[in-house]
Amino acid sequence: MKKGLLIVNTGDGKGKSTAAFGMVLRAWGRGFRICVIQFIKAETGQWGEIKAAKKLGIEWHTTGDGFTWTSKDMDETIARARRGWELAKEKISSNQYDLIVLDEFTYTMVYDWLNIDDVMEWLRLNRPPNLHLVITGRSAPQALIEHADLVTEMNPVKHPYDQGIVAQAGVEF
Repeated sequence: MKKGLLIVNTGDGKGKSTAAFGMVLRAWGRGFRICVIQFIKAETGQWGEIKAAKKLGIEWHTTGDGFTWTSKDMDETIARARRGWELAKEKISSNQYDLIVLDEFTYTMVYDWLNIDDVMEWLRLNRPPNLHLVITGRSAPQALIEHADLVTEMNPVKHPYDQGIVAQAGVEF
């Protein structure tokens, strides 16, 4: 059976987004129509994956204002997440993509910026049957896990940050 998969990368370990972006590269190599929407990363960010996407012609949107725990205006942070969801709904229902990544999307539900039941119902009713949808972020809600076709949990074993090594360009951003 061939169908679009709902894939969830969750857990406390590093690699959730990285795995999703690996799929983006694989899909691009197969000629897929791709869209990535990042929900937490700041619109102004120019991380390596964004630079690569521009060079490859991959549609990429950043809708956040940075890390939520440093937000100076939570109302704006929440509004940005909700606008990101409206954009995601538009892209998902357009039937113009083979793969869409909603990066860091679990946080919108975990923090109650979006209602998980409403999100799941909308996806059930509107996601095209051949669309592969990848959702990343920590603490994936149980309803999302149950609805998904593939769930991978990243668990930390060892991280350079724990040894005092800062994040490095090209490796972590």
